[in-house]
Amino acid sequence: MNQHDRLNAPITRVRPPVRGSSHIRILVADDHALLRQALRMLLEAQDGLEVVGEATNGRDAVDSAERLMPDVVLMDMVMPGLNGIEATRQIVKRSPSTRVLILTAYLEDERLLQALRAGAAGYVVKNSDMEELLLAIQSVRRGNTYFSTSVSEEISVNDVLMQAKQPEGKTGYETLTPREREVLQLIAEGLSNQAIADELVISVKTVEAHRAHIMTKLHAKNRTDLIRYAIKRGLVGLDASDTDTRAAI
Repeated sequence: MNQHDRLNAPITRVRPPVRGSSHIRILVADDHALLRQALRMLLEAQDGLEVVGEATNGRDAVDSAERLMPDVVLMDMVMPGLNGIEATRQIVKRSPSTRVLILTAYLEDERLLQALRAGAAGYVVKNSDMEELLLAIQSVRRGNTYFSTSVSEEISVNDVLMQAKQPEGKTGYETLTPREREVLQLIAEGLSNQAIADELVISVKTVEAHRAHIMTKLHAKNRTDLIRYAIKRGLVGLDASDTDTRAAI
């Protein structure tokens, strides 16, 4: 399956909302099928938890959250098409009753800050054990903010929380519109202008206009500069398959 097909892969194994259920209803969003399936099995083995759906990328996660109304979304941070941070931002805006719990391999204060500013209710690293993940899910469902133990040990959480409450500076990435952020990510993933247009259902000329605006705002001279910026910002992973992306590392 090529990258374009993977981005458009349908959401799998979804369940409709169950009215009156006392279970915590969970949506799992991750682009790795094995991890999604393993999480589903582990979570559904626990009393009081119900996995109502899976999403393969950020755009699927946003649509699924709006349709399925889960209590908690387990959100990977780096996904194709629309990353977990931007997906979190949209879910919090469109589905305010849903809590987003970031589940990621990244243990960095900048990533945590991005997640909190996007509206995430918690941040758990993937090397956490099942007991801690369950505690995190229950905690954010009750309206609390949760950080895994390794996060608290490595990062000054209070400092990051204070930064998250401050207005974001209007420079660089923060000046991009939501659509420009999507286009930037797709450029970094190696999609052509035509492929981006097809993915976002817009014209090639509109893609070119967005790209020009992005380059101006980020002071980029060429496509490689955009790719480097996207990697540094965490919009794409270092294991990206595109040749230009690898060359920009």
